[in-house]
Amino acid sequence: MIKATAEEYLALDRAAQFRSELLDGEMVAMSGGSMRHARLGANIFGQFFVAFQNSECEAFSSDFRVRVSSQMYVYPDVIVVCGKPVLADERQDILLNPAVIVEVLSPSTEHYDRGVKFQYCRAIESLRDYILVAQDRIRIEQHTRAGANAWSLRDYQNAGETLTIESVGISIPLERIYRRIEIDSQ
Repeated sequence: MIKATAEEYLALDRAAQFRSELLDGEMVAMSGGSMRHARLGANIFGQFFVAFQNSECEAFSSDFRVRVSSQMYVYPDVIVVCGKPVLADERQDILLNPAVIVEVLSPSTEHYDRGVKFQYCRAIESLRDYILVAQDRIRIEQHTRAGANAWSLRDYQNAGETLTIESVGISIPLERIYRRIEIDSQ
């Protein structure tokens, strides 16, 4: 890990071939994903893209940076913003007002996505849902803001269920999210 101020991080990350996230002054390199990870991210993004055709909401892929705080910048797998995107500067590469963040869990990032990243992302005032998607089994954990410092959890574990994100007005059958994903029998 490389120590960096937010300004140093942004200068390095904007010029780099590979992305990094910033966590409390430490640059964390992002590893490449598997086909399963990429397919799940694409399935989710595709469902959001179609659902938002006549909506004020818009989905973005993992190429768009979110500022969580002055010392934390992340690249979620899928981001939803509703209304006008609020951007940090004229470069237009840092989103400040995500409504939904989706993370596809990987063995190397699951602990971070569930723990520190979610802990910090909860401080984003605009964030309404933080969604974790397993890639080794059918399981989606949806954390929904339930009030000041309160979050509720909905745990989906069946392909026949439907992920409902009330904050952005959509419902997606899990079978569409897990389309073409081979789940190893355990």
